[in-house]
Amino acid sequence: MKLGLPHLAEALTQYAQRADEAKMGYLDFIDLALSEELAVRKDRRIRTGLRISKLPHHKTLDDYDFSFQPELDPRKVKDLATLSFVEAKANAALLGPPGGGKTHIAVALAVAACRAEYSIYFTSLDDMVRNLKAAEATGRLTSKLGSYLRPAVLVVDEVGYQPLERAEANLVFQVISKRYEKGSIIQTSNKTFSEWGQVIGDEVLATATLDRLLHHCDVISINGPSYRLKNRLAAIERDQESAA
Repeated sequence: MKLGLPHLAEALTQYAQRADEAKMGYLDFIDLALSEELAVRKDRRIRTGLRISKLPHHKTLDDYDFSFQPELDPRKVKDLATLSFVEAKANAALLGPPGGGKTHIAVALAVAACRAEYSIYFTSLDDMVRNLKAAEATGRLTSKLGSYLRPAVLVVDEVGYQPLERAEANLVFQVISKRYEKGSIIQTSNKTFSEWGQVIGDEVLATATLDRLLHHCDVISINGPSYRLKNRLAAIERDQESAA
């Protein structure tokens, strides 16, 4: 169709039948047809955005069991889900020990952002550093940096699991510095911010990095038990009951 309305071309007969049954006026019929076309286009953009985002899954906050983390205030997480921090090009940090659901919440926020038609991208810190180092070694650093600078929302998972060398820490600083007040970062970490000097290996660089990351940042701590351990223990109990 020359107007670029492929869905409308396929469904026009169906819409005409609905309009006839509802005795719609001409303007209402046009509004119906164009609204449906726009909805299909939006759904297509969202599916494409999720596909290229590298998210490990597409879980939402509806899938998160807040009752398992009684010290976590659901209102703080749901406030983030309004995406006001994304609109403000601010950041969010989710801190706590492994297994508490930090990545789940980070992914859920990214999914919400994608559904609001923000571009998103997910990476672990280790993957990001490895990719940037490889690009730097082949003279493609500027191009590769763009992968982490273009999205409206960058999710950086598992910060602090491996200490960084100074050259690696400098690459991380470049990403955070260049995104400062230009795009949002959602970061998960098992380290407190006071421990970032150990992670980065340079107190001055750690301070400069945190200065930009935390200037506009909502911080949520999740210090409860591990979801993964909970699920593993439940599976063991089921196996034991079956064997009894």
